[in-house]
Amino acid sequence: MLGDVDVVVHLAGAGVADRRWTPEYRKTIRRSRIDGTRTLANAVLAQERPVRVVSGSAVGIYGSDRGEEVLTETSAAGKGFLADVVRAWEGEMRPVAAAGIPVAFARTGIVLSADGGAMAKVLPLAKAALGGPLGDGHQWWPVVTLDDEVAALVWLVDHPEITGPVNIAIPEPVRQGEFMALLGEELHRPSVIPAPAFALRAMLGGFADDVLGSQRVAPRVLEESGFTFAQGDGTSAARWLTSRRDRQE
Repeated sequence: MLGDVDVVVHLAGAGVADRRWTPEYRKTIRRSRIDGTRTLANAVLAQERPVRVVSGSAVGIYGSDRGEEVLTETSAAGKGFLADVVRAWEGEMRPVAAAGIPVAFARTGIVLSADGGAMAKVLPLAKAALGGPLGDGHQWWPVVTLDDEVAALVWLVDHPEITGPVNIAIPEPVRQGEFMALLGEELHRPSVIPAPAFALRAMLGGFADDVLGSQRVAPRVLEESGFTFAQGDGTSAARWLTSRRDRQE
């Protein structure tokens, strides 16, 4: 039982960029999301008092490479390991939504932080002047700063009328090569030498395919609800990531 809880924000899950995607770690990624969400869903359904649920999700549901297609909350799910995981992850909370309980699925993009996630591995490349394009650099990156990610989650807590999928990524999309160039400018490092794909795969394993893919994600639901991103474009997001404030957090 959840007791006197009014809101549940469920973000539990093994980090997709924390380790190489061995067969065993793929199972860990899946189990850590699905099993915990199923347990929480059952607890919420057993509550006699109303509960607001903000459930973790990811833009990975759209597939690793959708090219130039603009991906809104109504876009179809894609294919691939992460797409399958996220589809099942959200599926465990669907019975709660079907029961009339307000559930928002926070479909988060690549969260920018120097202290963890994919960028904790990419930043050293940029600092070593190896932060050039990944692949051709033309792919869209659905990035969001950690500050804006937290602010968006708080917004969803405070707005229980927002239900269903909610994309969380900067509203002014940025291409991967452009973002790495912006990082280079902030770090005062050249960003011409491409970061080799094989090196990225060595560091990120299977997640590298998603980093190298293209997802032009649009946060339509958040914007239409009145939410404002503090770092809504590539320039401000890169500046935030490389600032002293972020490195100290």
